[in-house]
Amino acid sequence: MDILVCLPDGDVASWIDELAAVLPAARVRPWRPGDRAAADYALVWNPPMEALAGRARLKAVFNLGAGVDAVLALLAAQPDLLPPHVPLIKLDDAGMAPQMVQYVLAAVLRHARRFPEYAALQRARRWQPLPGRDAATHAVGVMGLGALGTPVAGALAQLGFAVRGWSRGPRAVGQVACFAGPDALPDFLDGLDVLVNLLPLTPHTADILDRTLFARLAPGAQLINIGRGAHLVEEDLLRALDSGQLAQATLDVFREEPLPPDHPFWRHPRIEITPHVAALTLRRESACQIAARIARIERGLPVDGVIDRTSGY
Repeated sequence: MDILVCLPDGDVASWIDELAAVLPAARVRPWRPGDRAAADYALVWNPPMEALAGRARLKAVFNLGAGVDAVLALLAAQPDLLPPHVPLIKLDDAGMAPQMVQYVLAAVLRHARRFPEYAALQRARRWQPLPGRDAATHAVGVMGLGALGTPVAGALAQLGFAVRGWSRGPRAVGQVACFAGPDALPDFLDGLDVLVNLLPLTPHTADILDRTLFARLAPGAQLINIGRGAHLVEEDLLRALDSGQLAQATLDVFREEPLPPDHPFWRHPRIEITPHVAALTLRRESACQIAARIARIERGLPVDGVIDRTSGY
């Protein structure tokens, strides 16, 4: 069995070591430009077109991260890149959910307890207690109730926040008011104090975080974007922050990464930036998950996580 690993900007050697440990009978090798050797499986993250082109022997492609939009973009440009019988498989949690919960809780609590305002008061050497915010009436909305969004929404509800969740199809999450489908989006957004985006990037969700959406939130709301940079209309965010419609934005993902040094987000006093670190794929957990799914494929059994190339889910 031959397994190809393509991570143009990642630690390929560490991935190969983890995979070799759980798949000792396999030949696990890195992809390099010009590589045309046959492979049974490809493990990729943001691969170039040539990494997948012409690989007729492939049985499956595994995406080494939460978002499959990069591979879907390649397939949109060249539909025959992967034959229909070759599944594109997304990892489950792979250790990311607890990290995502921590990140969101930290961002929401900072805003709810007014830490940014206290930091400004400290710089001004002003002793000024601010009115507290009641978690029970502080409405937090989570867009995307998948493997990451569901535990995030549940953790927020356990802390006593008034939590809503929105997803493409009906979901049930304890203590969370769930909304589903485009028709329910306005009611979901209405008067939210915090909006957390954890949607996958698809043609239907690109640019969803725009001025129309921001206008439905409560004045002075907070935005937390940990989905994809292309969900956000950047100019609309800057206008919403400058007008006061939004009070603060916490951004972990961007249209261009790394974020260029001259980008206006760096200088905006109401934007907090982290470099796509909200939840990192844990290699050992991922390698075990991949090995288990390869074993099922080799036995002719169905596997979880296969992406519908049309919808992106």
